[in-house]
Amino acid sequence: MTFRDANLSEAFKHLVLIFGALIVVAPFIVMTSYSLKSPGEIERNEGGYLGSQEIMVDERCYKKNEPNKASISAAIFRFPGSTLDEVRLKLIEEVRTSCSMRPVAFNYSMAFSQAPLVRYLLNGVFVTLTIFFIQVVIALPCAYALSKLRFAGRGVVFGMVLLCLLIPVHAIALPLYIMLSKLGITNTYAALIIPWTISVFGIFLMRQFFMTVPDDLLDAARMDGMTEYSIVWRVLLPTAIPALLAFGIFSVVAHWNDYFWPRVVITGDRDLFTPPLGLREFKGDADGSLWGPMMATATVIVTPLIVAFLLAQRRFIEGITLTGMK
Repeated sequence: MTFRDANLSEAFKHLVLIFGALIVVAPFIVMTSYSLKSPGEIERNEGGYLGSQEIMVDERCYKKNEPNKASISAAIFRFPGSTLDEVRLKLIEEVRTSCSMRPVAFNYSMAFSQAPLVRYLLNGVFVTLTIFFIQVVIALPCAYALSKLRFAGRGVVFGMVLLCLLIPVHAIALPLYIMLSKLGITNTYAALIIPWTISVFGIFLMRQFFMTVPDDLLDAARMDGMTEYSIVWRVLLPTAIPALLAFGIFSVVAHWNDYFWPRVVITGDRDLFTPPLGLREFKGDADGSLWGPMMATATVIVTPLIVAFLLAQRRFIEGITLTGMK
């Protein structure tokens, strides 16, 4: 390969990476931009990324507080010498002033006032962390057995784990729902958590990591009188922190962003909504879809994941490398 061909190859690789990055980043840019714009700017597709941030009137606030005959009659003493029409116009001006705000304030205030977003975020934290905790409790002993213990059928069991990785979630959704419905635990936290407590991906990932742990370390632990369970939790667990962190990011992101399964099993109780279900509060109605508040809600939902990944980025890459996933 000539020097010119090598440069062309490197340039092509960089173009592919830039194109891939744009595909990933573009939806986030649109989402955050819409969360900063007024409804009119979104509808007309103008205002740039940040929007003009000109003072706007919240039409829903105005309609809710629009002067009526009773309020006009009650306020007439405030404006001596004014006719009813003049009082009405002055009250309208007061209402419009009180309902005026910048688009970014409108969108994010609506995100937290239109729906109990804080409750939904807390639900998401509880569900995702509970799922991850139980997945770790189950995955570590299973991964240890598949990587370090000798028993008949170990290869068959590991093959079944790999086979389960190929089964799409949507294929088993209906049987899972029927089972939970028969048990009477739909519309509960248990319905959100129980189906995902066993992660074959977690077992596979941790098994790959445990394969890199020297057997001499385990033999020394056995000579010190440690049981197999003690080895898992007192020897292997501390060494597996990078791999667990990598798995944790995969698990938390998947279940934090999951809309499909909560939509299936949570059908009535809004107090059980997870963050993605909270976006339903801004779906289209008689006044149209609230795109600004919806995108503000989506930004609030996504931001914790981005911050968590940036903080754990080094350990995440280390964990992926140690497990042999490249």
